[in-house]
Amino acid sequence: MTKKYIQENKERFINELIELLKIPSISADPGHKKYILRTADSIKDSLVDAGCKKAEICETPGNPIVYAEHIIDKDLPTVLVYGHYDVQPADPIELWDSPPFDPVIKKTDIHPEGAIFARGACDDKGQLYMHVKAFEYMIKENKLPCNVKFMIEGEEEVGSVSLEWFVKRNQEKLSNDVILISDTGMISNQQPSITTGLRGLSYVEVEVTGPNRDLHSGLYGGAVANPINIMAKMIASLHDENNHITIPGFYDKVIEATLEERAQMAKAPFSIKDYKKALDIEDVYGEKGYTTNERNSIRPTLDVNGIWGGYTGEGAKTVIPSKAFAKISMRLVPDQDPDEITKMFTDHFISIAPKAVKVKVTPHHGGHAYVTPIDNIAYKAANKAYTETFGVEAIPQRSGGSIPIVSLFEKELKSKSILMGFGLDSDAIHSPNEHYGIFNYLKGIETIPLFYQYYTKMFKA
Repeated sequence: MTKKYIQENKERFINELIELLKIPSISADPGHKKYILRTADSIKDSLVDAGCKKAEICETPGNPIVYAEHIIDKDLPTVLVYGHYDVQPADPIELWDSPPFDPVIKKTDIHPEGAIFARGACDDKGQLYMHVKAFEYMIKENKLPCNVKFMIEGEEEVGSVSLEWFVKRNQEKLSNDVILISDTGMISNQQPSITTGLRGLSYVEVEVTGPNRDLHSGLYGGAVANPINIMAKMIASLHDENNHITIPGFYDKVIEATLEERAQMAKAPFSIKDYKKALDIEDVYGEKGYTTNERNSIRPTLDVNGIWGGYTGEGAKTVIPSKAFAKISMRLVPDQDPDEITKMFTDHFISIAPKAVKVKVTPHHGGHAYVTPIDNIAYKAANKAYTETFGVEAIPQRSGGSIPIVSLFEKELKSKSILMGFGLDSDAIHSPNEHYGIFNYLKGIETIPLFYQYYTKMFKA
């Protein structure tokens, strides 16, 4: 029945999304505030038209949040759908093949049925709108098996500050049994996957100071500590010969992925040859004992993101610099606490510095890791839904990136999130020529109602 409804309404579904994509709801630009408000109104109207019993624009200290609900029976489970209607800036405009807010449909090798090219097509308007249309189908065809709430924000691309404010003040209103999010991707159009984990983050800046001014390297070289040399040694010591992080206590709270999950992850199609070719590297590099896909998802890391000091201009200037700086990020896994890790790093980095220099560590930001166990009923329901529409089981995948709002939801609302993404790595989110396949858009509308069906059945069992 779902396919029939989608086929009958296909052109309308596509045209409605195109109209939404025309609105430049760029949250990073205060000059686009009117478009933010217009987009929020459009989302609210779409939810009302789809059949929500209640829909409202909720004011926050920043951009408004669209809230809607359709409660049919308080004894049934409640699914809270999260999405965001704001988008990234389109710069650099000159690299777009078509105007970013004038959506066009073009066929590609990956998307032979066509893809919509526009800013926000995949991240996140296209994926968000799948949920609106899936809900519409369930209402129109009397197929909604449980309660639904929608919380759609307008600041995801700038840190979701107002979302945290809203969630903490509306816990009863947002009460739910599971949170459903489509702001991630899948392996391919032939092989669906479910994001089961997101890494956390600890980000710091370090400053190493030697003499009180830049010195002549001939007159002082060999007699005074060079902060760049010292900092390079300190940073190098943060990994051992097996690329294991040497900070005392760093791994104490790491929860190892189960052998079952690692075996499931290993089923994902992956070519190390293609991986190296795409990056133009001779070989991969990382922690001993783990595969490439495990290193960038289920293991914590420490990387220098930037390093500078001394003279970097044209020509030569023979100085021993007074200061050296670096920015360092640590991706974390469950159950590492970002504040604890930041303190561990700070204490260790200061302790390994020689007396010839002074060290300052400045924390920037962080976030907790998140994981959904594959024996969770939400995961099982999502897997059954993907299996039915794609014809193959979904593969669990842990993402190397971070989505801090997911751990926020678990902390404040005490519920798990299920990440049912339908985008592809090739969709160029945040980049010029962002796009979203029509196949993916419609397949999402087909798959989401099955999640509701299977989740409700398992919940009541």
